[in-house]
Amino acid sequence: MKKVRIGTRRSQLAKWQANYVAGLLLEHFPEVEIEIVPIETEGDRRLDVVLSELGGKGLFIKELERALSDDRIDIAVHSMKDVTVHLAEEYCIPAILERGNPYDAFVSNEYASIDELPQNAVVGTSSLRRQSQLLRIRSDLTIQTLRGNVPTRLGRLGDGDFDAIILAVSGLQRLNLEHHVTQQLRGSHHVPSPGQGALGVECRSGDISVQELIASLNHESSYIAVSAERTVNLELGGNCHVPIGIHATVENGRIFMSASVSTPDGQNNVCAQLEGSVGDWKVVALNLAEILRFRGAGEILDDFQQA
Repeated sequence: MKKVRIGTRRSQLAKWQANYVAGLLLEHFPEVEIEIVPIETEGDRRLDVVLSELGGKGLFIKELERALSDDRIDIAVHSMKDVTVHLAEEYCIPAILERGNPYDAFVSNEYASIDELPQNAVVGTSSLRRQSQLLRIRSDLTIQTLRGNVPTRLGRLGDGDFDAIILAVSGLQRLNLEHHVTQQLRGSHHVPSPGQGALGVECRSGDISVQELIASLNHESSYIAVSAERTVNLELGGNCHVPIGIHATVENGRIFMSASVSTPDGQNNVCAQLEGSVGDWKVVALNLAEILRFRGAGEILDDFQQA
């Protein structure tokens, strides 16, 4: 294969991701020519509307998949947290790269942690999961919608629009902005979004030569962990814009999973943890979903999606 066209959103972070994949491909296949093809998505154009009202993060990949179908690009690079749980049969993701930091970052120019925020402080985020997790521990906080690329969000914080904002640690690291991380949010109250911190490479299902090319980039333990997270999300009937956190790690032949499902106001929460052999990762994921349903996660998600 002589040329590979990589589709990407136009944001600074998305371009970094596409160029990162391009660099990895050239390391493996120096003879291949790489072309970066910027594509504007509806999710990027409609910054005035909450993502859940537009239909969720799937908006970020819809135009990229259309470009795949139209043979305008050969592969698309996604943050796996943006990829819908149902992938159409004509597409596949042969590779998930070695995962970066999966956690959220509390970012503030004045306060060292969530606990130090004053009463009724204003926190910016566009994520219902982050909103619900924040309100679970600080019900007094005022959550306001914050969208746009990473530098834009940091700029609004600097302008005083918010007391703090929540971003992905991995995004800040990839843009050399890690110095803005005030506090990494970890623990049972801060379970990351499924796939957060991981990059996936998508192509057409029938394009075998491209699949073989991409497969060289796959990081097995990251692939298993993200696949397990997405399996739990799928079994619960969730999607990319509901208040659900799922995180898996693979270590020493074991897979460790945790999950949290909350109402948007954070007042009703169901959580669970489970571990097992990495060879049985799918069974572990299915059992975790069953435990969550037994504890009431299904009712929370049903009520939310019917609202």
